[in-house]
Amino acid sequence: MPAARLLRRPVGLTGVGLLVVVLAVAVLGPILWGDRATVVDTGNLLAGPSAEHWLGTDNLGRDLFHRVLVATRLSIVLALGATAVSLVLGLALGAAPMLVGRRLGRLVTWAVNVLVAFPGLLLVLFFAVVFGVGERGAALAVGLAGAPSFARLCHTLIAGVAERDYVAAARIAGVSRLRVLRRHVLPNIAEPLIVNATMGAGGVLLSFAGLSFLGLGVQSPAYDWGKLMQDGLNGIYTNPVAALGPGLAVILAGLAFNLTGEALATAFGLDEVTGTTRRGRTGTVAGEPRPAAATPPAEDAVLSVDDLRVTIPGAGGPVRAVRGVTFAVRDGEAVGVVGESGSGKSMTALAVARLVEEPIRVEAGHLAFAGEDLLTAGDPAALRKRLGTSLAVVFQDPMTSFNPTHRVGSQLAEVSRFHQGLSRRAAFARAVDRLRAVRIREPERRARQHPFQFSGGMRQRAMIGMGLMGTPRLIIADEPTTALDVTVQRQVLGLLADVRRDTGAALLLISHDVSVVTDVCDRVLVMYAGRIVEELPAHGLRTLARHPYTRALVAAVPDMDTDLDRPLAVIPGLPVDPAQVPDGCAFAARCPLADDHCRSVEPLLEADPAGNRVACHKAGRPSAVGTEEVHQ
Repeated sequence: MPAARLLRRPVGLTGVGLLVVVLAVAVLGPILWGDRATVVDTGNLLAGPSAEHWLGTDNLGRDLFHRVLVATRLSIVLALGATAVSLVLGLALGAAPMLVGRRLGRLVTWAVNVLVAFPGLLLVLFFAVVFGVGERGAALAVGLAGAPSFARLCHTLIAGVAERDYVAAARIAGVSRLRVLRRHVLPNIAEPLIVNATMGAGGVLLSFAGLSFLGLGVQSPAYDWGKLMQDGLNGIYTNPVAALGPGLAVILAGLAFNLTGEALATAFGLDEVTGTTRRGRTGTVAGEPRPAAATPPAEDAVLSVDDLRVTIPGAGGPVRAVRGVTFAVRDGEAVGVVGESGSGKSMTALAVARLVEEPIRVEAGHLAFAGEDLLTAGDPAALRKRLGTSLAVVFQDPMTSFNPTHRVGSQLAEVSRFHQGLSRRAAFARAVDRLRAVRIREPERRARQHPFQFSGGMRQRAMIGMGLMGTPRLIIADEPTTALDVTVQRQVLGLLADVRRDTGAALLLISHDVSVVTDVCDRVLVMYAGRIVEELPAHGLRTLARHPYTRALVAAVPDMDTDLDRPLAVIPGLPVDPAQVPDGCAFAARCPLADDHCRSVEPLLEADPAGNRVACHKAGRPSAVGTEEVHQ
């Protein structure tokens, strides 16, 4: 537990111990020593340290030691108040890109960056002059001066969490920006914020003492440690302890906050403290020519995609991650998408599911799901609701797809609450039922647990259960077995097959594992460099493949007949960089059959009489790809 680790280390024990003492004095000081700190003794003015007055007396004969103890409350309250101002304002500024949109959020971020460039002391003095002298003005001055650094921190933390799958899914599902921030983002950045606020309180305490010492902070008759240091400065040569006493109190309190913050960082494992954009648009660019569909959409297609293109802004220009993909998935059919990393498989699936956001641009000649054209859909909220109940997405890593701060059952229930309008109780009951449907034992107990209490296979099952909260007609599974061992992988694939049988849903399975796709799917789409280079029946993947890349993928998968005395087959060379796709066939540099024509003219994706498609000038010709020439 973090608390146990916090107190186990000497730094943590010392920091927490000091902080407890400081806070206890702040609470009890005015009660226990308030009267003694105000007693005036005109016969003992400006006295030095003695057994009766440990720090001496001031110009009215009041005991300085007791005044230092009583001043602890005001000093700590003002420091914590200013820290709260910095934290709240910093959080609002840091969350601006998520709450107010990309353009205005960028303007706020620019302003924060400008303020961070100014020295903090100058900002404190500037705001102190603006708000006037006194404890309220000083609190606002210190709080506002500390807000830019907290804003920078919050912006960085929020940007890291905002990229998680569960946050993106919540936004696309139509959850309000404020609720996404409150429910999904803030719980996940609370620990580093608390740590930095604790450490920042020590610096704020010092700033406040400095303002009061300069006469811009607390004014008489009130007093804090800075005010006491200012009063003690007049007799620094006759009684230096009068100024050193409150100064030592500032040091000890600041040390207590800093040590506690450092210990908290270690306990939580925060070695480093590290926007969102609006929902992406899908459409065509005005005036841009659009090629005709390679194959007409099937009448019974639950998903029909024609000329899908995904463009990502890059430092060297736009990166075409998906280049004119056309395919269809029929009702109840299982279609696999295979290819090496970077071939555009996942980006295609995300674009189809409308989970791609700006500045990434999605374009298509035709994109329809369940008979509805997604490009011309009217009400975005109604479309999200329909997609939320009829389209299920199973992500590759369920640990990033589930919010680690919320219970699994409540996350599943949120789908039914937003998309189906169920009550909290009914939605939770539905979540338990869906966990039972994906064969998770003791679903009632498991629904009340957090994702980290699930094994990898159980999290993946729960992810499938989340997709089944509605009545999906299509399940998009993006490499759902990548991080699982072989036994659990087989269980998850069997579960997907059972779900298809029970619900009649179609399946779009994305994988780099050819053997998995062969066992599960009816048809296979082979992708390379953002294009489909071949489409063929899954059962004929080993015998009917005509593209050299497909043959090489198949040959690279060992089986029971693989010669153990020879090196495993690999595909020579490296995949094409999407930012630098060459002219002609993108696979030409790795293909033993390629000639000058292949390297200069890009092949079209053409269908044969059997309906299989291939994009290759040398389609079907014998090659050494997958045999001797792919060995290294």
